[in-house]
Amino acid sequence: MKLNELADRPGARHAAKRVGRGIGSGKGKTSGRGVKGQKARTGVALNGFEGGQMPIYRRLPKRGFKNLFRTTYAPVNLGAIAAAIAAGRLDPTQPIGEPALQDAGLVGKHRASAGVSLLAGGAIGQAIRITVARASKSAIAAVEAAGGSVTLPAEPPPTES
Repeated sequence: MKLNELADRPGARHAAKRVGRGIGSGKGKTSGRGVKGQKARTGVALNGFEGGQMPIYRRLPKRGFKNLFRTTYAPVNLGAIAAAIAAGRLDPTQPIGEPALQDAGLVGKHRASAGVSLLAGGAIGQAIRITVARASKSAIAAVEAAGGSVTLPAEPPPTES
């Protein structure tokens, strides 16, 4: 095989429609744009424009609420931790924290603004010491049943007002 013999499979590339090349082509004269008017010209972007009428996205009421101060946690299941240990990406003899989970590829670098949430999906077969921002009760029970421990940050004392 030679480089000059390389070619796409038939039908892999769709030829662009050539417009404005005479009436015999079927797309001559107005090039399929109809006649005159704003939409026959170039540079027209009419998405959402309803001819001066109040657009539907402004006529309909807004719904819901988006909390700007919500805390987002990156979920990590016990099964994913067990798989990372089996693959050699995590060392079960060392304490496991958020940086170790990021290095193992279980948590994205910008995924968790408030930390990692440990969930009980899957099973863990060996003892691990893990430090996370929060964990479900069933995940804590599963880790402790395997002989490990889960460390959570201390809750701040309630403020009196």
